[in-house]
Amino acid sequence: MRSRYAAYVLKRTSYLLATWDRSPRPACLAWDEMPDQWLGLQILAAPAALADVGEVEFVARYRKNGRAGRLHERSRFVRRAGRWYYLDGSFLSA
Repeated sequence: MRSRYAAYVLKRTSYLLATWDRSPRPACLAWDEMPDQWLGLQILAAPAALADVGEVEFVARYRKNGRAGRLHERSRFVRRAGRWYYLDGSFLSA
């Protein structure tokens, strides 16, 4: 999770797509729709993974068009061949 957050901060498209599960992976990322600046990441919960599926709940703070915002999400990950991949996420109230 932290490595994907850092990849968003650094706009590392190749890393984000490589760590996204193949089934829901987008063809590209729309950087113009994303925050102008990421300000911090707080992991709220990361329960122990059950077999090859795990979840992480987090809040990421950002700035877009001069306004501060928060992204509160519960992300699901799946492990394939020993590596974790982002599967999907549910937005929670910020």
